[in-house]
Amino acid sequence: MAKYYVTTPIYYVNDEPHLGHVYTTIAADVLARYMRMNGRDVFFLTGVDEHGQKVQQAAEQRGITPIELADQVVERYQALWPQLSISNDDFIRTSSERHKRAVQAMWQRLVDADAIYKGMYEDWYCVPCETYWTETQLKEADCWEARVCPDCRRAVERVREESYFFRLSRYQQPLLDHIRQHPDFIAPASRRNEVLRFVESGLNDLSVSRTTFSWGVPVPGDEAHVVYVWIDALTNYLSAPGFPDDRYQDYWPADVHLIGKDILRFHAVYWPCMLMAAGLPLPKRVFAHGWWTVEGEKMSKSRGNVLRPAELLARYEADVLRYFLLREVPFGQDGDFSYDALRQRYNTELANDVGNLLNRTLAMLNKYRGGILHGAADELAVDRALISDVESMQRDVDDALRAQGFHIALERINAVVRHGNRYVEENAPWVLAKEGNQARLDTVLYHLVETLRLVAMQLWPFMPGKASAMLAQIMNDEVNVSCWRMSEHGGWGLLTRGHQCAAPRPIFPRMEA
Repeated sequence: MAKYYVTTPIYYVNDEPHLGHVYTTIAADVLARYMRMNGRDVFFLTGVDEHGQKVQQAAEQRGITPIELADQVVERYQALWPQLSISNDDFIRTSSERHKRAVQAMWQRLVDADAIYKGMYEDWYCVPCETYWTETQLKEADCWEARVCPDCRRAVERVREESYFFRLSRYQQPLLDHIRQHPDFIAPASRRNEVLRFVESGLNDLSVSRTTFSWGVPVPGDEAHVVYVWIDALTNYLSAPGFPDDRYQDYWPADVHLIGKDILRFHAVYWPCMLMAAGLPLPKRVFAHGWWTVEGEKMSKSRGNVLRPAELLARYEADVLRYFLLREVPFGQDGDFSYDALRQRYNTELANDVGNLLNRTLAMLNKYRGGILHGAADELAVDRALISDVESMQRDVDDALRAQGFHIALERINAVVRHGNRYVEENAPWVLAKEGNQARLDTVLYHLVETLRLVAMQLWPFMPGKASAMLAQIMNDEVNVSCWRMSEHGGWGLLTRGHQCAAPRPIFPRMEA
């Protein structure tokens, strides 16, 4: 069975879950569900990054230990994901023994490859971003006078300490070669170009240990040093599937790392260089999505406009949020979360289009034929056109999701739904029933129900609850769609003569302002 390995970043435990975490995790869940439906052996990983100076400082400010802080935040994530129908196969914690073992094994591989050496680090460090900066980099980013980080614009600290260094500069040309030879390695194209410019400007060796705090994985053989948090964190993608034991190869290399654009450099520069040095395969793809604003403004605690998942879930169903986040904005671009936009998108596409097609089709089937399908007789060009559109939709959705084009996939599904509603108007089942044209009526109703069944299957990875409810009405039974496979259930014409459909019950009631 073909494998598929998708990851989210591991989320920092010095803050609560927010919309950015939800966005990435929902996207990963859609890919995982879709690939399972297509018969792939899926490994979907998420988790938390518990180590580092900023976590230690956050814990000290609260008067608790770092592991106590981590435990509190982990509970929030593990309670949140089921509420959003997240189907992750594993949840990695960097404080776990399996992860520490993997980090130390990775470190030893780098030592054995002569990719690590000891020296003295003296330069600038951003604690919130866990990022090292040279004086030259700060000047080039116009951050030198204020002594702030180019990424987050918060104060950087002067650091002078003994450190181990990773020979990042050694892998500059191999990384450039890989990116150029694999155009799909970094996406979208704007982020690929950003990484190319960064690498072409020159890579400096990277400080990869700290001695000024203790909350992390000790360097093997030199426990006065703690492994740099990004070497620690990135190794989670190997530790979860079982590294350093051979079983990690069942899923590695990852098919796609989904990340926010703020951590692109770590995933598209440091991580592949580490893997090259360790003699390990590189991930197939790193996709960096954009950021969300709220009603046109940047999210910030001072503005009081941070969108917290619990508040959103109190207001909207999880499936509605899942749909809106992946429909509203092309994945990879920045987007704006607007309550009016969510309501309009829901009412237009889900209530008016999908819900309307389902309700009117099942209502007519129950009114004219007692809810029973009687199969299709001679097909006309208009029928064949609908079948062709449905089948091409399936191919187009597959192409879109393999490229993380979530909004493209949803638009293609919606196009078929709009086609289905036009088909109703063009064929006017109520007229056919009045005229007693039973054969044509049965053919039209059959084509509508089959279209809805296949549309619901394509919507299921995005809206597992709503799509399952659609299929329960079509199949007249509760169905476990997670066990369905496209190879068995995805063909046209699988509903048989005599199949009973349920009476319609509203799944997408209109949303008021």
